[in-house]
Amino acid sequence: MRFDPSDPFFPAPATRAPPQSPLNCQSLPRWARLDPRAGEETVAFFAAGASLALLDRVLRPPPPFAGALRQRLALKAAAVSAKILRLREDEAALRDAEHLAAAEDPGPAGRLHRLWRSLARQDARCDAERLGEALRLLDAPAAGDLGALVGELRELMNAPDDPVTLAATAAARVYRLCPSPEREVFAAWTADVLLALRLRWERPVPLLMTKILEPSLRRGPAGARPRPDHSDWPQAVARAYALAAGDAHALALELSRRSEKLLATSPKLRAKRSSCVVELLLAEDCVAASRAAKCSGLSDRAARRLFDRLVDLGAVREVSGRPSFRLYGL
Repeated sequence: MRFDPSDPFFPAPATRAPPQSPLNCQSLPRWARLDPRAGEETVAFFAAGASLALLDRVLRPPPPFAGALRQRLALKAAAVSAKILRLREDEAALRDAEHLAAAEDPGPAGRLHRLWRSLARQDARCDAERLGEALRLLDAPAAGDLGALVGELRELMNAPDDPVTLAATAAARVYRLCPSPEREVFAAWTADVLLALRLRWERPVPLLMTKILEPSLRRGPAGARPRPDHSDWPQAVARAYALAAGDAHALALELSRRSEKLLATSPKLRAKRSSCVVELLLAEDCVAASRAAKCSGLSDRAARRLFDRLVDLGAVREVSGRPSFRLYGL
């Protein structure tokens, strides 16, 4: 029997409550973690359901750092997508292209990053417009009649399958219809959308792509990575979601501690409109001083001094490792 985290453990969300305290995040129990050596199908689905159930407790009501969590996972998903499509950009290059480059078109890898960033910040929704935008960012041709595809995906939503099986089935359906090399990325993107809809999450969380290249998921003499047209795809998806949700939960715990420090430090800041910068840091993977200045109305110099102060107080980190064109985040 497969663990189904959608019912009764995932009741429909009530009216929005105030953000939970960062201290409410607890470590993922050892019993909920997937052992990479475990091969049984039931073990993989149980670990996926348990990990997603515990991640759900973090995501609703949404904590103050929810945006930063989703955007950091979007960066990881973009970096893995770039590997699959044989692009050379890593996480650092993708960060720079998004947060520092002034170009309107950031290139193929930059558009991959925007694909996952868009998924992470928009409401969970499956329609032709959303699918078409995803294909545009992927530079991929339309997967046939998008309206018909949306209809098929909505039919899947009415099936009694558990959320992980639903996500795996949706990914396989999209993979068969999309003829381009980018179909693996599009399939994983669709899987995360359907998973969020079934779990009634306010926004999707990039999960499947962050772990699809894990060595423990490879099978067969050649060690082939899982693909949606393989017979063991649902089991691979269950294992990937178990690993991804576990890592996301650990990241949430880390961001919880850091956001608590930032929020406790905020009253000590003297710069006017510093609250706008704090909100940016809680919503984004990282922030450049120039963007913080533009959004808050501070001068560039004042924004840089504010970040220096936050670093000195231990409230934020400088994540680029450079003496100039720095980026700051939780």
